[in-house]
Amino acid sequence: LNDLKLLLRRLCQTLVLNFSPPDVSLLMVERGTALLRKLEINVAEAEKRTGKNTVNMQETYTVYLIEIRPAETEGGTPAAPDTLWRRYSEFELLRTYLLVTYPYIIIPPLPEKRAEFVWHKLSADNLDPDFVERRRVGLENFLLRVASHPVLSNDKIFFLFLTEGWRDAVLETGFQDKVRPDGVRFTALKQYSDELNTVISQLLRIRARVADRLYGVYKVHGNYGRVFSEWSAIEKEMGDGLQSAGHHMDTYAASIDDILEEEEHFADQLKEYLFYTDAVRSVCRKHELIQYELEMAAQDLVQKKQQKEELATGTVRIFSLKGMTSKLFGQESPEQKESRLAALEQSIQEGEETVKEKNTECQEFVRAAWDDIERFKEQKDKDLREALISYAIMQISMCKKGIQVWSNAKECFSKM
Repeated sequence: LNDLKLLLRRLCQTLVLNFSPPDVSLLMVERGTALLRKLEINVAEAEKRTGKNTVNMQETYTVYLIEIRPAETEGGTPAAPDTLWRRYSEFELLRTYLLVTYPYIIIPPLPEKRAEFVWHKLSADNLDPDFVERRRVGLENFLLRVASHPVLSNDKIFFLFLTEGWRDAVLETGFQDKVRPDGVRFTALKQYSDELNTVISQLLRIRARVADRLYGVYKVHGNYGRVFSEWSAIEKEMGDGLQSAGHHMDTYAASIDDILEEEEHFADQLKEYLFYTDAVRSVCRKHELIQYELEMAAQDLVQKKQQKEELATGTVRIFSLKGMTSKLFGQESPEQKESRLAALEQSIQEGEETVKEKNTECQEFVRAAWDDIERFKEQKDKDLREALISYAIMQISMCKKGIQVWSNAKECFSKM
């Protein structure tokens, strides 16, 4: 055994000394810049647009203009660039495709989707011009890094991303199926949950700003009421009219408590579905766990079948110290071989049952989860629609009350 170890050690040293890797840095420079030598790529500008998202709600989003033009032109005259607009979500889809297709490559990152870790004096609004500009620069840097990579720059889907009609091509590759079965639907569910979380968070922030301004308006009317009441004490002829107008202002200002209570009830309805998004993500995590257990059981079964085949045929597919010792010191006895084959056969049968159970569990989970998700979506649409309608009616009612207060005050002033 000591001689065998010495032989293996010398063999490894020989392999290491004789191995001469290529100049990787030179290879990256030469091949990585090939696409950039042919094309100039930049993200020229950003533009705000409005449309419906996957939650079927109106939203304002940002699109980015990608310009590509030949790097070298005849006569030295710059060619007109080919342009197209892309959303941030399309950049995300491209990067997801690259991650799945090239798991051995470090894929360049995207800039942050939402403003995070910002200084308190900087705006955290995703539509803030400064944030949009920083993200535009980050997206351009992402494209340039992919275009300068020796492997990624030669990818057909990446080139189609810079032209029209790339989405159908990337879906035809079936890259989603490489992640795991049903992974497409649950990936879409994660995105749905994130977008729902974003929309409700924006609604809650807007509602808080509206409530704060509304409170200020009512406080101003309370100040008007006090001023009119004090003024009525020193005016003999206009005293009754001023006092009556002040009374209307005070009554209007006093109703702010009930209104803010209704506002908080509306906020609680929104917060409920904000917390629901965490529950939706937990369903996705549970699916990932079940799928992982299924994949581990299937991988273990494949290994056991390979061991049985190697034992039955006497061939070893991969180098192992055990295989070397068996060649040096002889094979197992027929009784030992039969015993091991029987044990492996029993283990394979148990593994097949485990894979079958895990597969059934996964299928039942997907079916049950998707039925409940569809029910949740219908309930969510109904509840949020009713909540938003009620909130709109409440706001209209408050505006009518404010108009009525000033109409009454005007009548009081006209009688003076």
